[in-house]
Amino acid sequence: MTDVLETEGLTKKFGRLVAVDDVSVTIDSDDITSIIGPNGAGKTSFYNLLAGQYEPTEGTVRIRPRDGDELVDVTGKPPHEINRLGLSRAFQINNVFEGLSVVDNVRIARISREGRTLDIRSLARDDTELTERAHEILELTNLEEVAHEQCENLSHGDVRKVEIAVALGTDPSVVLLDEPTAGMNPTETERMVELVRSLDETTDTTFVLTEHDMDVVLGISDRILVLDNGELIAQGTPDEVMADERVRKAYLGIDDSDGAAANDGAETGRGEEA
Repeated sequence: MTDVLETEGLTKKFGRLVAVDDVSVTIDSDDITSIIGPNGAGKTSFYNLLAGQYEPTEGTVRIRPRDGDELVDVTGKPPHEINRLGLSRAFQINNVFEGLSVVDNVRIARISREGRTLDIRSLARDDTELTERAHEILELTNLEEVAHEQCENLSHGDVRKVEIAVALGTDPSVVLLDEPTAGMNPTETERMVELVRSLDETTDTTFVLTEHDMDVVLGISDRILVLDNGELIAQGTPDEVMADERVRKAYLGIDDSDGAAANDGAETGRGEEA
């Protein structure tokens, strides 16, 4: 077990609004971790802090580089520096070059990792080692058959897989997946869950995801973090989290105290009057 991502007292304020409130978490390399919470809970803001889109008001973010022995403080660093240090993100809104082929998208991710940007497409195609690595990633993500298809011609499910392939192209230690099954039909959703599980087992990359589909969350997660109004209200295994009264009330809309009161009323005869 190795810690690959850590926050301590992480806070983001927008004037009087506290989007993320003193969140301290540790992500282990052995776990697929899901972050859940109702709309407005702070999940996207938390992701933006991790990836460098937002600078924290308070607190720290640390990640473990791919070949690093220790966590590195990345608090306040820009997104491209955080990416090169080992954290990559696949967005909910497709973030690929639609006019380029699948393999070109992964090639560009590979070459941008090294900081080379001049004539990026030709450089990528002329680099045999880089191209071979790109095809290895396409094999891992079940995209080899569409390697030379333009992304604009792909199904929604395949485009989401390209997002993950591009994220893997930078050799990250941690990948943040943002609603990876959003907009998918049940078959595509099942395939995406299987893909993330497979990648977790066959690569050294740790996956963290936000997801609204609780069937997906419960089926894929080793650990779940629950945010509500910017605060971390629970964390643990799926069973532990789903049994937490605060989670059941904030996220699932179930108030256990109401059930207890109803039962008490029924036992005393007051339930019939209500």
